[in-house]
Amino acid sequence: MNGASATPAVERNHGIVRTAFVSTYPPRRCGIATFTESLAAATESREIVALHPVEQTERYPLEVHHRIRRDVGSDYASVARSLAACVDVVSVQHEYGIWGGDDGSHVIDFVDALDVPAVATLHTVLRTPTARQRAILTKLVDTVSATVVMSRSAAHLLTTAYGVDPGRLDIIPHGVPDLPLVDANLLKAKLELTGRRVLLSFGLLGPGKGYELAIEALPAVVARHPDVCYVIVGATHPDLLRHEGEAYRTSLAAQVKALGLRDHVRFVDRFVGRVELTRWLEAADVFVTPYPNLDQIVSGTLSYAMGAGRAIVSTPYAYAAELLADGRGTLVPPGSPARFADALNEVLGDDVLRGRLGRAAYAHSRGMVWSEVAADYRRLFDRVSTQPPIAISPMTLAAVNA
Repeated sequence: MNGASATPAVERNHGIVRTAFVSTYPPRRCGIATFTESLAAATESREIVALHPVEQTERYPLEVHHRIRRDVGSDYASVARSLAACVDVVSVQHEYGIWGGDDGSHVIDFVDALDVPAVATLHTVLRTPTARQRAILTKLVDTVSATVVMSRSAAHLLTTAYGVDPGRLDIIPHGVPDLPLVDANLLKAKLELTGRRVLLSFGLLGPGKGYELAIEALPAVVARHPDVCYVIVGATHPDLLRHEGEAYRTSLAAQVKALGLRDHVRFVDRFVGRVELTRWLEAADVFVTPYPNLDQIVSGTLSYAMGAGRAIVSTPYAYAAELLADGRGTLVPPGSPARFADALNEVLGDDVLRGRLGRAAYAHSRGMVWSEVAADYRRLFDRVSTQPPIAISPMTLAAVNA
């Protein structure tokens, strides 16, 4: 599956921009893999290059035509060179942990070997990166033909803290399924939640989600709303599971027990597919993202909750502060279970407020449905498809590898 040598580029068919997506990919269970699967399907570009972790043994779907073994440095250049034979543009998904090398430095080896233009989509922009992390990200942006970020806050951070030319950035939102706006009570029976007020969080489980804050706030919510149930949907992140096992989930369960909340918290300990996830979202009265990292510049879970028209209570991390502005959600300063409980009680206890928040979030998300996002990406791919890739100088490579 891996290319072994440089291949002459094939002449592009007029009007068709053939695109390869380089990313983790299902059956890998992570948000970037799910994002890439949805984006590739929506753009109708099914040439996939899977970043393959050594521990993964499941088979890939048929659209995965190439694999890069994450920790085999020679794979990056050989696969990059092989893509000239089959595509016009390469879409590179970037987050430090999914690429091989120190801080994912092999992404530079890959883009430097490409003979076709590339577009990078940034899933992480650190406010306080290490010197190497900064060098990798800035060189990636300098090398590709265009860079996509998913929020204005990410674009602002890149221009002010990393010195990136704003003219090299495109803002395209995180995509969401195109769901109808439905009454949560119509879905609860299917999930054994009839008569319950449902709070929901979902995503791969890990300490960065801040679920401790929401659980700590819950006794004050139960006192006002004895029928409340907080549902936490998602398997433990595979990297965390490999290194620490279920220690974090066990700590949350212990917290629930200590606070006497066993009847009010439900863990759904599995990676759920799109159909089941839709049911949980549509059955929720309030979606909760209590993330402690206020620098977080994208959240697929928050985007999906907006796409389902749910009322949202969140800490004001960068992505939430931007997307939930102007009455599209309720923001609560981090670190105070009492204030988080007050916000949850207010939204749960006021049907008019809850409905208004959900409708405002839903209306804003119409520009985020996958068909709209895919159209933005197709226009971008078409724009860059005639641009040659930018070569990296030996001096730049030395800075990245320092």
